[in-house]
Amino acid sequence: MSDGKSSLLLFRNLRLLDPRFDEARGGFEVLVEGDKFKEVSERPIKSQTADVIDCGGRTLMPGLIDCHVHCMHSEVYIRRLEEIPLTLGTARAAVRVREMLDRGFTTVRDTGGSDWGLKAAIEQGLLPGPRLFIAGRSLGPTGGHNDNRARTQAPPACFCCNAMVHLRQVVDGVDEMRRAVREQMRQGADHIKIMVSGGVASPFDPLDSLQFSVGEIEAAVEEAHAFGRYVCAHAYAPEAIERAVGNGVRTIEHGNLIDDERARLMAEKGAYLIANIVAYVAIKERAAQFGMLPEMLAKNEMVLEGGYRSLEICKRNGVKVAYGSDLLGALANDQSREFSIRTTVLPAIDVIRSATVIGAEVVRRPGKLGVIEPGAWADLIVVDGDPLKDIRLLEGQGQHLSTIVKGGRFHKNRLGAGA
Repeated sequence: MSDGKSSLLLFRNLRLLDPRFDEARGGFEVLVEGDKFKEVSERPIKSQTADVIDCGGRTLMPGLIDCHVHCMHSEVYIRRLEEIPLTLGTARAAVRVREMLDRGFTTVRDTGGSDWGLKAAIEQGLLPGPRLFIAGRSLGPTGGHNDNRARTQAPPACFCCNAMVHLRQVVDGVDEMRRAVREQMRQGADHIKIMVSGGVASPFDPLDSLQFSVGEIEAAVEEAHAFGRYVCAHAYAPEAIERAVGNGVRTIEHGNLIDDERARLMAEKGAYLIANIVAYVAIKERAAQFGMLPEMLAKNEMVLEGGYRSLEICKRNGVKVAYGSDLLGALANDQSREFSIRTTVLPAIDVIRSATVIGAEVVRRPGKLGVIEPGAWADLIVVDGDPLKDIRLLEGQGQHLSTIVKGGRFHKNRLGAGA
């Protein structure tokens, strides 16, 4: 069927890469009914009505999950978003989310900027894109990573005057934090994003600065938990990681400067690290040409090497690390490059798990995403080869992906039946 709406899709002649196992296994067939996997069998599946897709010996695996994206951040030097109206920012986001799906990312977690409108547009089929989990506006204190104003610039008059202001909010004090978190919950946020240390893309705050008080962090966590949600925190320095995780934050974004002591704390608390080394590699290579300031590039050098060490530290201390990219503007084309970057430190299966089963845990959909099993949502990709042997098959702009299915519907299919 040309519209990709077949109620039954039968995938044959494939090697099944379910990341709960250590290798791709032959002899399986996979039946999709509606938006879920119906049957996964080592024996031939009989169906009189299914569209049959012959995978030609290719690898079938779960759709990929990126746990740290910014769909609305369409400029590398983010101050330029002040010159962008929300309409243009949204149009750019529509292109970005489609390109993410083109790369095989059937689920992404936006950690600041995307709202319920973009999420609803994808869910209603108005825009092609991945499943989207949103934070709404990221929250940070005056003078912190979230506050990108020039030193001569007053606070914005409203939250809709430009794309930059729409993405983030400056919050000070416990009461303001409670109000801001409650508002994001009201606006449909799946998680709350707070800034607890300095960052690369902000010019004035030191990387090791501690942002938000313990009371403010506790208020964010309490309000998020009361709504059945959780808090993720931007943090680099060990002290910032400890302050966040010790007060209930569930995921640490970046964490490049983590040490063994704080990694043990994260493991004890069951917290996740969302690493995104590709962001720092791409910034080093190309961000200057897009206007990123020298002060920012200098901070990038401070955290780049630490990113690789963070993977080793987390592995030996039992911290689960999810896949993230965190690429701004034109750097987004490198989204899939994180795979080969991480395999310089970790086995390929560990990196694939970070973008599947661990990612599913982060977005709180274990057993529904990141696996190929009956009852899970039918998100899958068919890869032209075995990515465990050549991880680069998952890279680029999806050129090595013959098929991309999200929720039982084809986004891409060059294998014949059902196309």
